[in-house]
Amino acid sequence: MRRKAGSAPGRAIRVTEQLHQELAEIIRAEVKDPRLGMVTVTSVDLTADYAYATVWFSVLPDDPETVESTLEGLRAAAGYIRSLIGRRVRIHTTPEIRFAHDRSTERGMALSQLIDKANALRSSDQDQ
Repeated sequence: MRRKAGSAPGRAIRVTEQLHQELAEIIRAEVKDPRLGMVTVTSVDLTADYAYATVWFSVLPDDPETVESTLEGLRAAAGYIRSLIGRRVRIHTTPEIRFAHDRSTERGMALSQLIDKANALRSSDQDQ
């Protein structure tokens, strides 16, 4: 059976999902850095050779200072997190972990505000 071009094989998807779950648990329970607050792992992108994993996260509050502080804390803990991943997930290569802030919640809130503004304008136009 042929796979669609560009689609990830089933095993890669399962490994990525397992990494996502393990990373979320490790960051929540194992990393004791005071710079880490309410961190949520939103997604994980894994290269085809499993050499690198980009971990996308969001944090509350979503202000630039908190994001930068959290990013510094996660980067400082990356080696420790990778060692724990190596013990928990059985794959031939434990990926190097890179962290990136996921701005999708920020964009979603901005879109929601625009929609609310448009609805308010529409209702004020209908009232006239």
